[in-house]
Amino acid sequence: MENLKKTCLYDSHVSLGAQMSPFGGFMMPIQYSDIASEHLAVRKSRGMFDVSHMGEIFIAGPDAEAFVNHVFTNDVTKLEAGHIQYGMMLYPEGGVVDDLLVYRMPEPGTWMLVVNASNIAKDYEWICREASGWNIEASDESEKFGQIALQGPDAEKTVSEALGMDLSDQVFYTFKEVSWNGEYVIASRSGYTGEDGFEFYASPEVTRKIWDVLLAAEVKPCGLGCRDTLRFEAGLPLYGHELSENISPLEAGLGMFVKLDKPDFIGKKAVEELKAAGLKRKLAGIELSDRAIPRAGYPVEADGRQIGEVTTGYHSISTDRSVCLAFVESPYSVLGTGVDIRIRKKVFHGTVCRKRFYEKKYKK
Repeated sequence: MENLKKTCLYDSHVSLGAQMSPFGGFMMPIQYSDIASEHLAVRKSRGMFDVSHMGEIFIAGPDAEAFVNHVFTNDVTKLEAGHIQYGMMLYPEGGVVDDLLVYRMPEPGTWMLVVNASNIAKDYEWICREASGWNIEASDESEKFGQIALQGPDAEKTVSEALGMDLSDQVFYTFKEVSWNGEYVIASRSGYTGEDGFEFYASPEVTRKIWDVLLAAEVKPCGLGCRDTLRFEAGLPLYGHELSENISPLEAGLGMFVKLDKPDFIGKKAVEELKAAGLKRKLAGIELSDRAIPRAGYPVEADGRQIGEVTTGYHSISTDRSVCLAFVESPYSVLGTGVDIRIRKKVFHGTVCRKRFYEKKYKK
């Protein structure tokens, strides 16, 4: 426990009475009041998250674009400055090193990779190892940045009224560098909740100031508990659950972010071979006919045997349905297929449904 890191907002979380718990090597707030009220604040109005635990790795130099395209599944050659792409870095065997966001910075030849907290050191080591022979410089600048995510249908209005920033011209998956009270801030419009929203990357000191201004504006602080319920409802993956070194992006249903028409990228051959051979398992959504809650690791059964395993499951706060994501053998992933989920000693019937349990509301 003593080796756990603290974000620049840790003291504020403690003073607000947040329930703290280890996550990704950090002590993070799980909830301040309760998960349901924080979840609904984001769905109906606005809420904010400390996501300063996320990592920021910068890549710059003459070969930067080609290198990023080599280690990333999406095609960054089509990405304009001020725009963001989602995708993955893969091992040669086709498993996922990490899923991440790539920012093409305004400075020529400069890229920011936003990676998962638990994978910062692993990702940076992997990037540095792969960078041999390329004319680039990679730097892990995670310690220099805090990050706040402001999410919800009232996010744009809050940015304008509370922070005095006009970001109304931004659309989903774009960003810009702004000056806020004379301080440097990267403001992006993406999110991990299924709602409209913004992220603010700034120095730890400026991050604390932004947080305090938003608190004073009565923006509800939200913990990682509802961040998980929100992303899950929107069908968004979590590394370690729906993606890992043993899970292909094709199996996770993320093939749209793997551009096999690119000349080459690490893991491409393995993905092509897997696609040609046919997927033995796929990620599926399952809705239970009962209010029982399917949790990660619970077996999925059909025809008298186990055919899969739950990765994430909740009684959905927004839809009042008991639903889960699960990897199942491919023949059982077809919409409408009946399956059973074993919860302790009981079996509950379920039906395969769409993986997106809640419709996203981004500003396109």
